[in-house]
Amino acid sequence: MSTTVTPQSPAKTTRTAVKAAAPLASMARKMPAPKAIAKKAPVPKKQALKPAVTKAPKAAAPEKIKPAKKPKLVRDSFTMPKDEYQAIETLKQRTTGLLRTAKKSELLRAGIMALSDMDDKNLVAILAKVPALKTGRPMKA
Repeated sequence: MSTTVTPQSPAKTTRTAVKAAAPLASMARKMPAPKAIAKKAPVPKKQALKPAVTKAPKAAAPEKIKPAKKPKLVRDSFTMPKDEYQAIETLKQRTTGLLRTAKKSELLRAGIMALSDMDDKNLVAILAKVPALKTGRPMKA
């Protein structure tokens, strides 16, 4: 018995023939062709020439002014004679008459600035006029 094999038309392919060809087709997709390996060498891309566009320079954005850092405040207490303390109250009333009210702390800080601006000779002369006080809190009477 001789069997003759006749080529089948693609339209009449049987299921078994499709199933047998499927693994081969998937393997062919996974494995690169030998020519494709050789073509994977890096090839420089051609850059398209873009027309030169001149942009008008942007107006400089106004710089944000950062607020100055507030100095760290220190709270302190001290003892002073009653007549000098009264002098602070007199200076406060005097500044009110000058249309510039001042707080006690502002007057003390202004005094420190005035002392800082003095030369050494005047500073020593002013300090000589200030009597030394006993440190600490006064005793209650």
